[in-house]
Amino acid sequence: MASLAALSAAFPAGLICSSASAETRQLLDTLKPSPRMPVLFIGHGSPMNAIEDNQWRRAWQQMGSELMARAVQPQLILCISAHWLTKGGWYLTGMADPRTIHDFSGFPRELHEQQYPVQGAPKVARSLAAELKSPATQTALGVDESEWGLDHGTWSVLKPMFPKAQIPVLQLSMDYSRSPEEHFALGLQLAALRERGVLIVGSGNAVHNLRRTKRGSAPNEAYDWATEFDTRVNDWIKLGQLDQLQTFQKLGETAKQAHPTHEHYLPLLYAAGAASTKEMPRFFNTGFQSASISMRSVIWG
Repeated sequence: MASLAALSAAFPAGLICSSASAETRQLLDTLKPSPRMPVLFIGHGSPMNAIEDNQWRRAWQQMGSELMARAVQPQLILCISAHWLTKGGWYLTGMADPRTIHDFSGFPRELHEQQYPVQGAPKVARSLAAELKSPATQTALGVDESEWGLDHGTWSVLKPMFPKAQIPVLQLSMDYSRSPEEHFALGLQLAALRERGVLIVGSGNAVHNLRRTKRGSAPNEAYDWATEFDTRVNDWIKLGQLDQLQTFQKLGETAKQAHPTHEHYLPLLYAAGAASTKEMPRFFNTGFQSASISMRSVIWG
């Protein structure tokens, strides 16, 4: 996975701006108390899911419609994507107009032309960065005001869910040098934001092994090790044993097969940390893409 610096060089800051003009822009400055917002973990799979009319994307569209039909809608979306990895600390996007990052290659032009011109929330980002603490050091988080934006782990799912781009979005990086326990601990801190109008979205995959993909495989086709790991994740969530998710590496070879690198698993730890063990989880997209990518998704609340 490319570093923050490397991808920043590849995608210069300020590549796109929000469609809202400076005169009409109304950036979110503060978070107000609200009924508890849901928390989601979404299996995002291939970037092509952002534009293909398939079962995965249709489920995202349906979920977005369901959330927007609720009596109280989110003030802000905080997304934790598998594709923003940092080292030495966590960061929040702090720009007013986060750019759409096309952090992939070899896909059709239509995908590379996709934009998600949603607003950011710089003042909220600075406030939350001071409020949230790195679990090991208890230091404030950093704020990235120019380098990053919204990578495809974020916009590829949010665009089908919220096509009008009417809810401001912040993205939280993941310090890949930290232990699973620390990622889960930061997720626990995010739980309080749910009662301040924040919809928390973790975007990754419960199983993600690109080395073993099978093109053209059926949605229910998967390797034995992929099914085994996905089932264990399902059971932990279903039984409310959310803290067990951070012990995934104890599954040994099965875990190594399911995640040769585990950046796509980590967003689940943030979502699970922000969820309550008393909340009944609801699963959707419970299938596989290319036999080695679990699309399992879940909503709490």
